[in-house]
Amino acid sequence: MHKRHEGTRVPRVTFHTRRDHEWVDVDSNDIFKGRTVVVFSLPGAFTPTCSSTHVPRYNQLAPVFHEHGVDEVICISVNDGFVMNAWREEQKAFNITFLPDGNGDFTRAMGMLVNKDELGFGERSWRYSMLVRDGVIEKMFVEPELPGDPFEVSDADTMLACIAPQAACPPSITLFTRRGCEYCTRAKALLADADLDFEELVLNRDYSEASLRAVAGSPTVPQVFIDGEHIGGAEELARYLDERQAA
Repeated sequence: MHKRHEGTRVPRVTFHTRRDHEWVDVDSNDIFKGRTVVVFSLPGAFTPTCSSTHVPRYNQLAPVFHEHGVDEVICISVNDGFVMNAWREEQKAFNITFLPDGNGDFTRAMGMLVNKDELGFGERSWRYSMLVRDGVIEKMFVEPELPGDPFEVSDADTMLACIAPQAACPPSITLFTRRGCEYCTRAKALLADADLDFEELVLNRDYSEASLRAVAGSPTVPQVFIDGEHIGGAEELARYLDERQAA
């Protein structure tokens, strides 16, 4: 790879995006000029690491990036606009802008286009992230050239530590619920009042009772987990939030 380096300008290309059933061409100059942008690029939509870790964490931390001067967080992949739009919907990653680089024009000009013929992918992007200010690359985190798909330095936490080392990350919250449960409604309201985002998993849609028993040791709902800690039900959540506010 003959990648671009820090201190150089990002390439000027046209992204062919799909919005409201229409093709909309977006000039990269309109994205980067006079703005602070975080970009992360990855091998492909719907692929394992990209879907399970790379996109979700950038989506979760996007509000924190905005608080520290970032105008936009962008995901770029060598996929077409239809695929990128479908992936964004599937991921519910609405804090991120997904840009399709279907022809690889941007990725090629960045020096990040690699051959993935052995996987049947053709040419795709190497995994990397960068901080761009007014069109100039200020910082790049490029994954090491190792076999497979290394994911060590282009993650959202590494980028946030670069931009704002003292920034507080939001907690990761998962809420197990079932439809029609008034205690689940209360737990969701408590989290909303505390301005805390959470992922809701619904019984018989996202998990089974057996799974809940295995994870929480109880079949009752709601069950709340925060940063890997089992908090409990709505009453336990209320106490946790009171203690959090008092701390």
